Amino acid sequence: MLLAVKNVEGKKVGDVALSDELFGIEPNPHAVHQVVRAQRAAARAGTASTKTRSEVRGGGSKPWRQKGTGRARAGSIRSPIWKGGGTIFGPTPRDYSFRVPRKVRKLAFRSALSVAAREERITVVEDFSLEAPSTRAVSEIIDRLDIDGSVMVVVAADDLNVEKSFRNIAGVETFLPGEVNTYDVLRFDNMLFLKGALDTLQGNGEDEGSS
Repeated sequence: MLLAVKNVEGKKVGDVALSDELFGIEPNPHAVHQVVRAQRAAARAGTASTKTRSEVRGGGSKPWRQKGTGRARAGSIRSPIWKGGGTIFGPTPRDYSFRVPRKVRKLAFRSALSVAAREERITVVEDFSLEAPSTRAVSEIIDRLDIDGSVMVVVAADDLNVEKSFRNIAGVETFLPGEVNTYDVLRFDNMLFLKGALDTLQGNGEDEGSS
């Protein structure tokens, strides 16, 4: 698959071949679903915590004698049925992450990129540099490229000024080639690759940067 390469003025200056193994496969929705679930689960803090009756402070003495009061039997004011008592079967800190096989991760990553390519959500711009970070400069570039909605911008590792320039634009996030992953490919409306970053991504093979 050939994709046009544009310059910072938005004009076509050439073509780049997208790898069929990375951008041209038949998408596998089940693999994508599995990987997205795994990524979202791994992002959960899992810090929700409650105390059982044995962990709640107080309640060491029996509130009243067992018999003769006319009231129900009670052994502790920290019983779960009392106000201020413990919690029955409440949440405790846990790890929600689960492992997805590497082959499934690779398939999901290629599927997400293939969908993006099929839906024409990928734009490639020739490499450019900035002497200093400039939000205005890159904002004008996005306008000239006619890119709307949220944008994933993939830059090379040495494009520090370019990366910094995109940071203050709402709906735009920058990624290095090794950071591109299935969930984020699906999360953004469009992908903007600097030519060098695309070459790096295609040279790294078929696996995503993170899962």
